[in-house]
Amino acid sequence: MALACASHLRRLGAGAPARSFHPHPYQAKVGVVEFLNGVGKGVETHAAKVEEAVGGDLQSLLHARTLRLKKLGIPCKQRKLILSFAHKYRLGLWKP
Repeated sequence: MALACASHLRRLGAGAPARSFHPHPYQAKVGVVEFLNGVGKGVETHAAKVEEAVGGDLQSLLHARTLRLKKLGIPCKQRKLILSFAHKYRLGLWKP
């Protein structure tokens, strides 16, 4: 009986530390350039243009739409990458 109880507790992860889904308060400050460098795949070449148009504020980049990025002359594949990584970043699924 005790052996069955011990194996059951092991399966549930009784000895493992609890996972926290809350963000840590000491996160590094991420700017537009760091964000685009984290995305990679050629997007970092447009960092100067995007930073100038957005004003260096990452939040305005996260709320940018396709048309605004298109007016900056960013190709379609790279616009898709920027917007998909911005969505993942907002949800907390990706960090640069």
